[in-house]
Amino acid sequence: MATPQARLSGSASLASWLNQRCACVTLDRGELLHELCGDPQDGALLAMIEDARPNLFSDTTVFVAERDLAAMRAFVAAHERIVALPGWHARALADAPPAAGISSRARSVFMGYDFHLGDDGPRLIEINTNAGGGLLNAALARAQLACCNAVRGDGASLDSGAGVAAGFLAMFHNEWRLARADAPLTHIAIVDESPSSQYLLPEFLLFQRLFERSGIRASICDPAELRLRDSKLWLGELVVDLVYNRSTDFAFDQAASSALRLAWERDSAVVTPHPRAHALYADKRHLALLSDAAFLESIGTAPADVALCAQVVPHTRRVTRHDAEALWQTRREWFFKPASGFGSKAAYRGDKLTRRVFEEIIAGDYVAQHIVSPSPRVKRVDGSPVELKSDLRAYAYCGKVQLFAARLYRGQTTNFRTPGGGFAAVAAVAEAPHAAAGEAQEADAPIER
Repeated sequence: MATPQARLSGSASLASWLNQRCACVTLDRGELLHELCGDPQDGALLAMIEDARPNLFSDTTVFVAERDLAAMRAFVAAHERIVALPGWHARALADAPPAAGISSRARSVFMGYDFHLGDDGPRLIEINTNAGGGLLNAALARAQLACCNAVRGDGASLDSGAGVAAGFLAMFHNEWRLARADAPLTHIAIVDESPSSQYLLPEFLLFQRLFERSGIRASICDPAELRLRDSKLWLGELVVDLVYNRSTDFAFDQAASSALRLAWERDSAVVTPHPRAHALYADKRHLALLSDAAFLESIGTAPADVALCAQVVPHTRRVTRHDAEALWQTRREWFFKPASGFGSKAAYRGDKLTRRVFEEIIAGDYVAQHIVSPSPRVKRVDGSPVELKSDLRAYAYCGKVQLFAARLYRGQTTNFRTPGGGFAAVAAVAEAPHAAAGEAQEADAPIER
């Protein structure tokens, strides 16, 4: 019988073969709900997930080659080294907003590195400083069944998620120790605009319960509810020690963030993630710097890190009116992103652009990144095979990856509206599978359990 290797061609990997051939359902939804709703007050949380957010979680796994996971880990570590260089600081902060000029000993929680998997390995799409979904994906990882390919020896292994939530909690304690040493941490505020209307409100509630189980009071609030008084940050009659900042007002420029901005400026509370981290790590204009080997060399980047950036970061350029016509003529090669945007907001594939929208891009502050198509994941939806797109997210802290997760979707950009889509667990695939795997993969239609 043919083995998977025999049916692969070129640089395609066993992982990509499995993503297109294996339709196993790996999610134990009952176990997931148990993980998410572990105490009697969680009925509302259950309704939020099952009724209002039916596409939050996918029931399948995304297979990723171990070498690709290793490349992503290596890039995260390299990026941390690059950001630490004085030359990077000087360039990144030169045109950053004033709030980024304030330093902090806190490192910033929940860095998120988003990748597409190309034929030659992972390609960086963007970096975020308040990446959502970490605690949701930790629960998702703990609720996975073994795929038949893992059972039959393909070498696919699921991260169980064990210990990830504890690691997340330790990360917040570390942020507090870095900023406040041995002072007691008694109250954390989870802050976002109109939190009750946020799609990831279930995660806010999970974090609230994680903190409370460890003896820390936790509140969820809008930044407009905060007040600065007597050199302390207050929520009602409670002093806020630490702000877990989920806001996308990255520089605290909006009126609703005025108290938060003052607390940040005066060090009245520990804020994580914070404006300086966003300016150093997540400004999308930095993608152009990371794909510029000459610049990286000029600031003293290690040769191995320069080479890794060349391998992982697609060519990216600042959009200017000077080269507008050349960009328009080659627009099908580019993905256009606002420098200060987040997620897929106001982002456009070049082949979908109208001239009117292109003129808005030229007038705005955008970068253009060479398109790297998301890798496909075939699964069954309502009994029929459907090809979904996938991307990979590495949750990281201090240059180390804590958890990998995937997102499955259809459409131009990542969303949680696709039947069968949503967050998906990641399975690492070894590079030397057993031959017996081929015997399990002989059918022409996607195999499923």
